[in-house]
Amino acid sequence: MKRPQGRGLESARKHIASCLTELESILKSADFLRSCFDESCEGDIDDKTTASGFEPIGFDAMLNSRLSAPTPPRAIKILSWKKAVEYFVKLLHDLDVICSYSLDPHLESLLRFVVQFQKSQPDLVARSHLQILNHVNIVEQLLLVQDGKLYGRDPFFAVINKAAALPEATKNHDIQKNESFLQLGMLVMNLLKILCTNAAWQRRKLGKFLQDWRVIYVQLELAFRNEYGEVSSSSNDENTCMKIFQHILLWVEEQTYWIAFRFLILGFELELYSTGEYCMVYWYLYAVLIKLTEKTHLMMAVSHDTAKRKGKKKKDSPKDLARESRIPPAVLFLQCYICLAEGLTMMLAALRNEIPVFHSPSPFNTEHEKFVQHFELLQRACIPDHVSYPSYKESTTHARFSTLAMYNYFKDAQRIAKEVKSSFSNDPERLAELRKLEQVAEHNSVAQNVICRLGALDPSLKVSFEFSHHPFFATVVVKRS
Repeated sequence: MKRPQGRGLESARKHIASCLTELESILKSADFLRSCFDESCEGDIDDKTTASGFEPIGFDAMLNSRLSAPTPPRAIKILSWKKAVEYFVKLLHDLDVICSYSLDPHLESLLRFVVQFQKSQPDLVARSHLQILNHVNIVEQLLLVQDGKLYGRDPFFAVINKAAALPEATKNHDIQKNESFLQLGMLVMNLLKILCTNAAWQRRKLGKFLQDWRVIYVQLELAFRNEYGEVSSSSNDENTCMKIFQHILLWVEEQTYWIAFRFLILGFELELYSTGEYCMVYWYLYAVLIKLTEKTHLMMAVSHDTAKRKGKKKKDSPKDLARESRIPPAVLFLQCYICLAEGLTMMLAALRNEIPVFHSPSPFNTEHEKFVQHFELLQRACIPDHVSYPSYKESTTHARFSTLAMYNYFKDAQRIAKEVKSSFSNDPERLAELRKLEQVAEHNSVAQNVICRLGALDPSLKVSFEFSHHPFFATVVVKRS
């Protein structure tokens, strides 16, 4: 796996398959080993450190406790034999996932792969094969970044070029030597490194990392204004530079809001939000998703325009024009998220405003203080612009069951999920995600109707939230106590 440019991945998969076969044989040997002993083994075999269930010969599990200083944490609990084998089986499966990756140079595909890989909660050993190594004296080759290049072969300017749908003339343009573009390449490398860390570390780093993306956006914008703000030239070279800056600025914004979205949803995975804070979290998530969808739609339009110019189509057919007027499936996918976030925000706000139980103040800090605690890093980076605690209060203060009954956002989410599923028939990950979103939307639509009909009239009605269908969109459960 450490061979440069991923040349050893195919061979590594063969070794992984062989190792898994051996581990399967080892598991099957447990019954034979236990049968070799006449005396019965006391206790549950699952807690023993050997396959036979007897103490290991020549090894003392308490050695570490006796020789170490009496300060915590020193005592290490040895894994049982069964758990140790299970650990190695999972580790090998995680390594196999890494080795099966196609080394796609498209940054969007790579980010999706790393995020999806993290959902399986891989061990540090597996994650370390993806991470970037910064130590100068170590020559160990890792997969994602080698010698400052993606997979050791694609310069990061070329990767950004493809991701931002820049014109073909950009590949050999001197603008790639610009200091801001060099810093942007470093930011992309650091983003990959952060996404390979565990969830808690990743969230802390992403929150602080957002300011770096905001700063690079401002630097690029200033460079663009300094060069093209006052001078209007028709030379091909300057027109190319203008397009580069415009595309890059849009792409940087899209990535910034994607990082903000990732930052917010990691809070659900780490269980950082209490039930009373869900309303503000979904409201902020809605605000970020609106901007992310807007930038994604613009980027897709730019990519389509670039591809169209490259193909040199002189005349579009009516079919092509109709196809261009449709909303892209990736944008509809994000709009499904938006409908769910807005629906949950309004439902939670109405519950808080109508039922006193949902508005019980905390004895430790105010709602404003909670808002600052959760979103301070986003607020510092002005993501999104003009979003603050007063705007949150203004948006949710007047929510009532009567207004909630007027429009059901969950029905929109359910409709979008059904319509867009056919567009992702070749993408099992997004197809599975859409099924989850559809389930959440369906259950919440029914729950909203029940709450609007009985909520204010039936004091025995109890509303709770669970994440049985989706990891960060809650399913509303309505019961009578």
